Amino acid sequence: MLRLAAASLAGTAIEFYDFFVYGTAAALVLGPLFFPTFSPVAGTLAAFGTFGVGFVARPLGSILFGHFGDRRGRRPVLVASLLLTGASTVAVGCVPSYGSIGVAAPVLLLVLRFLQGLGLGGEWGGAVLLTAEHAPAGRRGLWSSFPQVGPAVGFLLANGVMLALSATLTDAQFAQWGWRVPFWVAGALALGGLWLRSSLVESPRFLEIDDHARVPLAEVVRDHWRLVLLTAGALSVGYAIFYAVTTWSLAYGTERLGVGRTEMLACIMAAVVVKGSLTPLVALLSDRYGRRPLCLLGCTAAALWMFPMVALLATGAPLLMFLGFLGALLAFVTMFAVLGAYLPELYEPRVRCTGAAVGYNLGGVLGGALTPIVATALAEHSGRVPWGVGAYLTGIALFSLACFALLPETRPVAVAVPEAAVG
Repeated sequence: MLRLAAASLAGTAIEFYDFFVYGTAAALVLGPLFFPTFSPVAGTLAAFGTFGVGFVARPLGSILFGHFGDRRGRRPVLVASLLLTGASTVAVGCVPSYGSIGVAAPVLLLVLRFLQGLGLGGEWGGAVLLTAEHAPAGRRGLWSSFPQVGPAVGFLLANGVMLALSATLTDAQFAQWGWRVPFWVAGALALGGLWLRSSLVESPRFLEIDDHARVPLAEVVRDHWRLVLLTAGALSVGYAIFYAVTTWSLAYGTERLGVGRTEMLACIMAAVVVKGSLTPLVALLSDRYGRRPLCLLGCTAAALWMFPMVALLATGAPLLMFLGFLGALLAFVTMFAVLGAYLPELYEPRVRCTGAAVGYNLGGVLGGALTPIVATALAEHSGRVPWGVGAYLTGIALFSLACFALLPETRPVAVAVPEAAVG
């Protein structure tokens, strides 16, 4: 289990590195380079628009790769999704700017971001299911949390490279070529991930299925549509919090508050380190106290903390901003640490790869794709403290709280919960 969990963590970290490095670049440099005819705010909004395309593609990736995951196995999905995401990320680093090829530059950026999202949409379902379906029922929460640590590791890798480049290069060097380096690094990371995953064995739970679904998506839509919508709504707050902290606040702090790139990245990364470190501990608590209670607790904490977070951010003081980010990410991890076990337990094995991944990635569209765009627009029309952003995030938290309240508890059930249990 340790070897399997470590390989899943490493692969997920690499794929999320690819996804996050784009978000950081969108917040820092993509607007002026690819949308130079726009105003600074409009350029940032346009860059965040290409960022959001990746989230729109993720549910499509979960349908595509989920079909093969439910029909052919979880392991092949991990290899194919990693290849697609890695190749498209390297290609982003090679796209000429608007000044070189005109409108073709943002179009290429859009296409490659879509392919990134398509690959990541397949990654999460395969990695989590392979771990969850190998794990003993009494420790499924703990072992399934390892892939959930991957996003934090990927974020730290992406922003660590960006931070090092930002600290050592001039603004002109960073804008000219420095921002491309993290995208090229993705190629080497993808090769390493493929080597790690070459030794993984297929999920025993998948091998036990006698009658595989012919069209998994059709079964999910017919039999589990309400469950998919509830899980998507429940997870939207986690995406909204994470990308408000890691993407929108980075742009807001550097552009509106005048805080340096290095200081903003350091504050965000420190909070993510704590969040990632606590993920296995929170997941272990879910094995003892249940998945749903922790999700309800995290949503409640998020609803209470969003206004204090934006107030602390508006100070521009590194320590206070860190505390604001930390509180938000602690609420986030209380929910998302348990999802590696919770979502697979909600769906029956024959459609689990499709159902769990579609629900997970639809939540990304609701929370992750829109948040940087909406928050940027709201902050533009507010004073120094963006209270509108706090209200927006609080509203999402309350919406997700209602969705979690309608979902059943699954611990320690190892098979699907009947649809009737959802209401």
